[in-house]
Amino acid sequence: MEYLWVLAPSAGVGLIFYFAMKAVFNADRKEREALAAAERESDLRSRANRNDEAGPGSQV
Repeated sequence: MEYLWVLAPSAGVGLIFYFAMKAVFNADRKEREALAAAERESDLRSRANRNDEAGPGSQV
């Protein structure tokens, strides 16, 4: 039983580290998804602007 008390602090710190790293990786993944969506939107807007500037009947 004393072995359990000796290992409990290390296991607790390990669990805290696990959940902290999980939160960091999830935040990074969501940030990358948001950045990719913003870049797609920016690309669509720039293509639309180029097509509007070219005028009707011109080929781009």
